[in-house]
Amino acid sequence: MSFLKRLFGGGGSSEAAEPKSAKQIEHKGFTIVATPYKNDGQYQTCGIVSKEIDGVVKEHKFVRADRFAGFDDAVDVSIRKGQQIVDEQGERVFNQG
Repeated sequence: MSFLKRLFGGGGSSEAAEPKSAKQIEHKGFTIVATPYKNDGQYQTCGIVSKEIDGVVKEHKFVRADRFAGFDDAVDVSIRKGQQIVDEQGERVFNQG
C-alpha cells in the first residue's frame, strides 16, 4: 500500500525538497539568499539575488550543478555564486528572460 501512496503522491517523502532560506547577506546593494536543497542525497547549489529598483523588488533565481555532501558547504558556495553574479552582471541579471 505504501508503494501506491508514494506512486500517486500520498504520504512518503520526496528526497528533492523545496529550497529553504539558509543564509542571507547584503552585497553591493543586492540581497543574496542561499537556498540549497537536497537532491539525490546531496545538497544542490541554489539561491536568489534580489534588489529593490524603483519601488519594485526584482529577483533572479539561480541553480548550479555543484552538489555537496554537507549543507553548510552548499550554503557557502551558493552565497559566493550569488556574489559572483552581482559582480559580473549587476542589475542586468534582471533583464534576462
